[in-house]
Amino acid sequence: MPHTIPADLQILDDRLRYADGDYVVTRLHTGDRKTEGPAYFPAGRYLVWSDIPNDRLMRWDEATGAVGVFRSPSGYANGNTVDRQGRLISCEQGNRRITRTEHDGAVTVLADRYEGRRLNSPNDVVVRADDSVWFTDPSYGIDSDYEGVAGDSEIGGCHVYRIDPASGEVRIVADDFSRPNGLAFSLDERRLYIVDTRQEPSHIRLFDVADDGTLSGGKIFAECDFGRFDGLRLDSAGRVWAAAWDGVHCFAPDGTLIGKLMLPEPVSNLTFGGPRGTDLFICAGVSIWTLRLAVTGGRYPAAAD
Repeated sequence: MPHTIPADLQILDDRLRYADGDYVVTRLHTGDRKTEGPAYFPAGRYLVWSDIPNDRLMRWDEATGAVGVFRSPSGYANGNTVDRQGRLISCEQGNRRITRTEHDGAVTVLADRYEGRRLNSPNDVVVRADDSVWFTDPSYGIDSDYEGVAGDSEIGGCHVYRIDPASGEVRIVADDFSRPNGLAFSLDERRLYIVDTRQEPSHIRLFDVADDGTLSGGKIFAECDFGRFDGLRLDSAGRVWAAAWDGVHCFAPDGTLIGKLMLPEPVSNLTFGGPRGTDLFICAGVSIWTLRLAVTGGRYPAAAD
C-alpha cells in the first residue's frame, strides 16, 4: 500500500524557489533488496526498475497502482532507460551486456564485448537523439555474487562507451574514471554529465560532446557532500538532480547546489515521468518513492503557464 511522509525539499537557492509541488513524498512500493534503474514509459503509463540482488525487473502500473515482476531472471539488471522508439534498454550486470527489449518482448543484445573482450558489468545507460547508446561499465557486477556473477575484468579498466546506431561498433569515449556510474545529456545534448562514484570525494564530471561522439573537457561539475553520487537526470531548466546517500541533490547549470530532497533511505537513481513529466520517481534502498514537483523532466515539453 502507498505510504506518505512529509516532503522535505530543502531550498538552498532562489533558482529552486518554485520547484516544490506536493507536500508529501509517497512510497509506491517496498520490500525489494536494492532498487535501481527506474525507467518510465509514457505510452503505457508504467514504471520499470531493477531489483538487482533478486535478479528481476519490477513494474508499477500508474493507473491501478499494482506492482509485479516485469521479468525474472533479468541478468542482474542495473540501469535502464527508454529509447526514442519506446523500447527498454537495460544494463545486465550478470550477463555483462547491454540489451534492448523489443515491442514483442524479444531481447536483442546491443553490446557484450569491446574488441573481443567481455565487458565488466554495464551500470547505467542513456540514448542520444541520433539513437547512439552510451553506457558506463564499472566492475560492481563482477566484484562479488551479490548483484552479479563474480569474475575477472577482461578489459582491465572501468570505462564509458558509445554504441554506434548504424554499425553497432562499441567505442570507448572516456577511460580515466575510477568507477563511472550515472550519466545524462544536457538538454541540447552538447554536454554529457558522468558520475565517478569511487573518487574522493564522489563527483560529477562534465564533458563536451562533438558531432561524432568524441568527448572533450571532463572538468568536475559538482562534488558530493554526503556519501556518494549514483544516478542523475536533468529537468527542463537544465538543473541536475543527482542521487546521493541522504536523498536527491539538485544543482544549477553552473554547478551550484541549490536544493536537496531528503529521504529516509539512500538514493541510487531517479527519473522523471507521470502524465506531464513532473513526477520524480526515486529508487532508494528497498523502496520506490515519488514526488510531484512544479518542474518538468528534461525530455518532456514544458508545462503550460
